[in-house]
Amino acid sequence: MRCNEAPGSTPRPANPLELFWACNNLALQGFGGVLAVAQRELVERKRWLTREQFVEMLSISQILPGPNIVNLALALGHGYFGLRGAFAACAGLLALPLLIVLILAALYSEFAHEPMLAGALRGMGAVAAGLVLATAAKLASTLKVNPLGLPLCLGLAGLALVAIAWLRWPLVAVLGLLGSAAVALAWSRLAR
Repeated sequence: MRCNEAPGSTPRPANPLELFWACNNLALQGFGGVLAVAQRELVERKRWLTREQFVEMLSISQILPGPNIVNLALALGHGYFGLRGAFAACAGLLALPLLIVLILAALYSEFAHEPMLAGALRGMGAVAAGLVLATAAKLASTLKVNPLGLPLCLGLAGLALVAIAWLRWPLVAVLGLLGSAAVALAWSRLAR
């Protein structure tokens, strides 16, 4: 999917440098959970993507190897400016946070034994989980236009949850089975 399919129809970054700074801003706002921030910034604030485009890019990003948000940034950058845009978006997303993580890792090795630090990290984990759930709820409206329809999408999500959380199936197996089934169903419905 190209982000610039209809020039002038929606806002877009002016150049790769603007894309770099936007991705840098995403990374610094969403430390520990960039996905919720990315959806808010790219869809609601900047309007560079529609909700449907965001969900489509995110879906593709999730099945590719590597971090979802990095894959999403690469796809976004490539969609607007080709290879230069992909590099700009990825660099913006990773450069400054990498430096911060290196500094924090050095500090953590000094203070890892502090109980207050362990409690703070547990609290941050809960907040990150809440952000992911809030983003999922916000994007659920896009399932209404999905070729599978809302009930089947929710059913497949429920099956995935059961397979991973309760049956302890490996993610690769769940993606292979349920993902292939979902693609086949969507393909057959689109062919009609």
